[in-house]
Amino acid sequence: MKKITLLFIIMINFLGFSQQVIVQNFETSSTFNFVGFEGLANASIQPDPEAGGTRLNTLQLVSQVGGNPWQGAEVIQQTTLLNLSTDKTVQLDVYATQTFTLRLQLEIGGQLTAAAQNYTTPNTWQTLTFNFNQPVGGTAVANGTYQKIVFFPNWNSGTNNFNNPPANFTVHLDNVKSVATAIPAPGQPNTAAPTPPARPAADVRSIFSDAYSPVSQIGYTGSTNTYNTPWCGGVTSLVQIQGNNTNRTTALGCEGIDFIDGRFDATGFTHFHIDIWTETPTQDRVFSFKFSNWNGGTGEANAFQYTATNANLLPNPNPGTWISLDIPLTNFLCINTPPGNACPNRTDFVQFVITSDLGTVFYDNLYLHKNTVLNVASFEKSNLKMYPNPATTNFTIEAEDMLESIVLYNMLGQTVINVTPNNQQANIDISGLQVGVYVVKATVNGVESTTRLVKK
Repeated sequence: MKKITLLFIIMINFLGFSQQVIVQNFETSSTFNFVGFEGLANASIQPDPEAGGTRLNTLQLVSQVGGNPWQGAEVIQQTTLLNLSTDKTVQLDVYATQTFTLRLQLEIGGQLTAAAQNYTTPNTWQTLTFNFNQPVGGTAVANGTYQKIVFFPNWNSGTNNFNNPPANFTVHLDNVKSVATAIPAPGQPNTAAPTPPARPAADVRSIFSDAYSPVSQIGYTGSTNTYNTPWCGGVTSLVQIQGNNTNRTTALGCEGIDFIDGRFDATGFTHFHIDIWTETPTQDRVFSFKFSNWNGGTGEANAFQYTATNANLLPNPNPGTWISLDIPLTNFLCINTPPGNACPNRTDFVQFVITSDLGTVFYDNLYLHKNTVLNVASFEKSNLKMYPNPATTNFTIEAEDMLESIVLYNMLGQTVINVTPNNQQANIDISGLQVGVYVVKATVNGVESTTRLVKK
């Protein structure tokens, strides 16, 4: 009996008292993303400010009088969650040029908790302990794991709100400590997104899709023409799903896409389309998106927004498959228009923004269209076979009758290959073509059929 009791006590001690560890010290850039907001003068990774200090990197925040009282910065963890299921405290090392009260806020999936502590030793490092059993600002007691860490350097501890006047001072943060939980590798779709229909090139404005030519070259770094704008915390990367280019966005949040070199007039376009996949339960979740319209200027003049929920287009429960959203633009809400002004025309789309609490989302086929399709048959209906697809150096087409012609077009509509096989089988050499997506048009008995080919 004593042995059983002793074993039980050991198990309780082992399971009940998890150790705090450093979950973020800002040394490894792949483990976090960060951004300042609401007028913060600067958020950057800087060396230890203390003379002769042994710390390496720190997160520096520069507060300014010209910013909002709730200015601050957020850090999104990429490998480790803060686990406050049992131990609801977080430690943080702080160095600042003046005394102040720091509000530390933790978030995941739209759920947040916040605590505050006073920094009292200017120009010296001080370790602060934040107790999330005693939340501030009307937030909830911590319970569970959190991915986003938000720092507010202008909190008023007396009134428990943001009414402290903004001030000019600098803060350095280091060694965030809590109980840790590793972020599991996200699941991903087993199949590629549905292939869009063949549409006239003039009737499509594509932001991201292998099926259509994009409005501009959009990358994954920088501050313009990018899927990773600095003013949104989501992280987007390119992945392959069954050989199909797909964007994966983690830590939603917010994803901002800038295509200033491809800004376009959306007048005359009637529909918006996007295919999304997520493993996150969709009940009571939001997937909201907007186009930012600049009206020829250097910033947003107004925007067109749609919010998908369980009440309209977001299915519940999560089907575990691709969710296709194809929405008339007349269903979008015109926002950020000055009071009393009519909603202006869609003359100058420059940015696209996703805001959601779905966590990790894969998306493809993000484009506007005029609800038109090319009047041609598909390969499947014409009993044509094409393989392999994707292809590297060549591909083969087989037909039940004579193949009269095979034409390949690039996404600009230019003919790149034109052959007349006069045979039931044709092997096409594409070794000289650039990597990308091509439209294949085959003619059998005078009937044209089309499909898409991916050149790897």
